[in-house]
Amino acid sequence: MRVGPRVGRLQCGAPFITEAGVILVRGREEKRLLCVLKGNPGGEMKKWFWILAVLLMISMAQAQGPSADLQTDTSQSSSPSQSSSSYGTWHKAEPGERMFFPKDMFWGWAQLDLAPPHNEIDPNLCAGNARQYGGANAPCSMFARYMLSGVLEVRPFGRGPLRRFMVFGAPAFLFGKNVPQALYTWSPDAIGVEHSWGAGIYLNKGFEFRVTQHFLFDRLGARDTYLGIADLGNNGPWGRYMSLGVRKTFGTRRW
Repeated sequence: MRVGPRVGRLQCGAPFITEAGVILVRGREEKRLLCVLKGNPGGEMKKWFWILAVLLMISMAQAQGPSADLQTDTSQSSSPSQSSSSYGTWHKAEPGERMFFPKDMFWGWAQLDLAPPHNEIDPNLCAGNARQYGGANAPCSMFARYMLSGVLEVRPFGRGPLRRFMVFGAPAFLFGKNVPQALYTWSPDAIGVEHSWGAGIYLNKGFEFRVTQHFLFDRLGARDTYLGIADLGNNGPWGRYMSLGVRKTFGTRRW
């Protein structure tokens, strides 16, 4: 019996309406199958997007070939102070440099932050009025006292156009147990990690092309569960997104 047109979105656990009729999701296996069918289109689109992005970065690397490197190196050697102060410096491969895992493969930084009482770091996991749901004993106490963050860039190729390619990661780990206007502690209880990763290609004169994938907040330990009415879920400060960007490096760092 015909019941109507196809419903575009499938909610796991709800009836699946098709042209032929209604299929009730009753068994665990059927539910899993329909959820997989629901998730595949987005996964395929994301996979093809990443493939196209990598191909685009490789083509950019080919376009910025040895001639561009030579021109950049020549301009830097003729006027080193001007070139280093106007944009980031490109370092040409040294003679005998390894193709894979060169000695300058890693670059990054790490930072430890301490937020004083009444200035806690809010990763947007608990509502600001969490104290109304238990006071000092409120279950949703994910306001951080400490944050350990950093960036790691990996450049695995030492020669050729792929020398311009890199991958990077940017995690931020949060720790603490606090409820605004109700509970302030120095507890180092693990809250979770906000993180992103991506890939980039150096173009020229301090410009980089980047692809970034940001993930939902990952909770750790006992916080990886529902913590009551004030729990806002795992979207965190930025949610899940993917972006394309161009970064410009300029100036000369004092240290």
